[in-house]
Amino acid sequence: MHNGHLYVAEKVLARLCLDKIIFIPTYLPPHKNIIPTPARHRYNMVRLAIANHKKFEVSQVEIKRKGKSYSVETLYRLKKKYGRRTEMFFITGSDSLPDLYKWKRLRKILELAKFVVVKRPGFVIKNPPRRLIIIDIKAKDISASRIRKRVSQGRVISKLVPVKVRDYIKQHKLYSTVRGLTPLL
Repeated sequence: MHNGHLYVAEKVLARLCLDKIIFIPTYLPPHKNIIPTPARHRYNMVRLAIANHKKFEVSQVEIKRKGKSYSVETLYRLKKKYGRRTEMFFITGSDSLPDLYKWKRLRKILELAKFVVVKRPGFVIKNPPRRLIIIDIKAKDISASRIRKRVSQGRVISKLVPVKVRDYIKQHKLYSTVRGLTPLL
């Protein structure tokens, strides 16, 4: 969880007049072969990052389910929890669009929630499906892979993540690829 996520979440919350945003760390994303950080650490980092945001929550719905995390199944569970009539918005970055056609039961996802795509720097949106809500936010050019790389190189990440997240990464020695290396963070 980095400052870019928080910035975008705040902007989307305001722009769409949402009641709240629920962050849902995946247990095992079906589209990735490698998970660089265990789910419990990702959950804890989100929890720490949003601690002071009253309209942000974190859910363990996918972590508790274990196995591959399919968005359609998550949306069904959330509809069951919050009620069928609850209007839901699925928020993702434009970097997800090229693989959208691979998502399990995409049509059902689009029925269960309004699909919100936030433009990311360096990703062009070509011929988006009509049902998408595209939001152009001057997003910060921060990525989780960049943060992991900086930590593994012992470089500072203070401006990229909330202080509590930085401290958590340091305490749990996340992303340090060399044993004994203490990242400067």
